[in-house]
Amino acid sequence: MRIGILTIFPDFVKVIKEYGVIAQAIENNLLQIDVFNLRDYTTDKHKVVDDYPYGGGPGMVMKPEPFFRFFEEYNAKFGKPYVVLTSPQGETLNNEVAKRLVEKENIVIICGRYEGIDERVMTFVDEEISIGDYVLTGGELPAMVITDVISRFVPGVVEEESVKNDSFYNDLLDHPHYTRPREIAGLKVPEVLMSGNHEEVELWRRKESLKKTMLRRPDLFLKHNLDEADKKALLSLFKELIKDAR
Repeated sequence: MRIGILTIFPDFVKVIKEYGVIAQAIENNLLQIDVFNLRDYTTDKHKVVDDYPYGGGPGMVMKPEPFFRFFEEYNAKFGKPYVVLTSPQGETLNNEVAKRLVEKENIVIICGRYEGIDERVMTFVDEEISIGDYVLTGGELPAMVITDVISRFVPGVVEEESVKNDSFYNDLLDHPHYTRPREIAGLKVPEVLMSGNHEEVELWRRKESLKKTMLRRPDLFLKHNLDEADKKALLSLFKELIKDAR
């Protein structure tokens, strides 16, 4: 999969390529991430990418010409991409959005800045995406977040089983995790995890996942479609509640 990030601060964004599973995926040719400097597509000696808005008002607007030059060159070299604009007006990023985007194979993410971009640039944009209901100083952090989230769904970047166990993958929050030592400061690892009984371990994990989701994100729980494992876990939870109430 190819992801391009178009920004005026390329050094800020390039760090995403240098660490963790994304760096490994790039090394293993599972993922191609290109960072483009919008200023390279200007023609004046000062490499200006913004100008005053027509009609007046505060702030500056990103000029259209560098974008038009960029996409002319990019399309000729790599083919027409699916273009995402980071924007507080866009659809909020979640796993379903990421799973849809990973099917595009060739994506360019535009990092918005200032008061916004010239509306004519929207002729290239296929989708606007937000990472939350707040305003940042620029689109670089959202672009990096979007890239990271998408990358996890590229086959081979992360083990499939690990992705399926992530929070939100199936509308449930993740269960608690433990590692050695078995006890610290009087806090012990739950005995069921030491039992070696894989069926009981999976039941415990599902119960904890359901409990956490019900308590912290009831909105997710209400839209979650219960499968057989969920039903068994809920039945076990009810039995425990009845037992404790007696």
